[in-house]
Amino acid sequence: MGKVLVTGADGFIGSHLVEQLIREGYDVRAFVFYNSFDSRGWLDHCATDVYGEFEVFAGDVRDPFCVRDSMQGCDAVLHLAALIGIPFSYIAPANYVATNVSGTLNVVQAARDLGGINVIHTSTSEVYGTAQVVPITENHPLQGQSPYAATKIAADQIAYSFYLSFGQPVTILRPFNTYGPRQSARAVIPTIISQIANGRTQLNLGSLSPTRDFNFVADTVRGFIAALSADTAVGQVINLGSGYEVTVGDLVQMIADIFGTKVTIETDEKRLRPEKSEVERLCAANSRAAELLGWKPQFGGLEGLRKGLEQTVEWFSDPANLAAYRPDQYTV
Repeated sequence: MGKVLVTGADGFIGSHLVEQLIREGYDVRAFVFYNSFDSRGWLDHCATDVYGEFEVFAGDVRDPFCVRDSMQGCDAVLHLAALIGIPFSYIAPANYVATNVSGTLNVVQAARDLGGINVIHTSTSEVYGTAQVVPITENHPLQGQSPYAATKIAADQIAYSFYLSFGQPVTILRPFNTYGPRQSARAVIPTIISQIANGRTQLNLGSLSPTRDFNFVADTVRGFIAALSADTAVGQVINLGSGYEVTVGDLVQMIADIFGTKVTIETDEKRLRPEKSEVERLCAANSRAAELLGWKPQFGGLEGLRKGLEQTVEWFSDPANLAAYRPDQYTV
């Protein structure tokens, strides 16, 4: 199996990925963002069967020397570390360039210098912007409708340029809207669930008309692990999406139904993106993932979405988990 480095291991997807890698027999080094509290993010709350079974490296992907040290002795790196909140990218775009673009450059440069370590780089469906055609294939034009999306486009191109220029092994995975336990309240599903779980029947939300292709976190994790051993995926961009789209408004009603309650919605102006920055429609084509990774969503379609939402609602409904969220406040 070899040793695998996971950057962004302290985050939502990263922590789930570390857990599953351990369960499948990988030797894992978890790169977490250094802080004076010695917090490992969600890894401090990981499943008991994997707790203590992985190595922790505290650092910052913006530092090239730190990144190089973290990669010593590794056979592959799953690069998830990024700033991801779209609203905060309107406020602090330079931070997004430093973390998402320069951080990715540091990863691929270190991987090359250390002998061509295999890099699985994380992209995002936001790079497509509002769909011009549906379903969205990997050849869809790229549109940076937010500073976040623009930095992810740049990061993707940096990673891909190292494959073309130097033969550096790079696979670019492009997950659509991943959701599940531990997701931050900056995303729409935790925003909806945490408000209802706290007894609110009038929800504060942004736009209800955009459609999204929601991907349960277990499916996203399976895609990353499949890419580790897929030689034919090197040099490829691969969507990870369910191929099923739903409006935010319909999503609200689905979650309320799972709770067995009725809700009304009040539009909160603070939660609306600038008009030209809103991505109105996302729906993935996932045939390339099936071909190159043998990957198909286990939580696909309406039935799969409901199953994933039920598991997510169950997790958020635990008072210990819900206590980590502030449903009465807007999380940028």
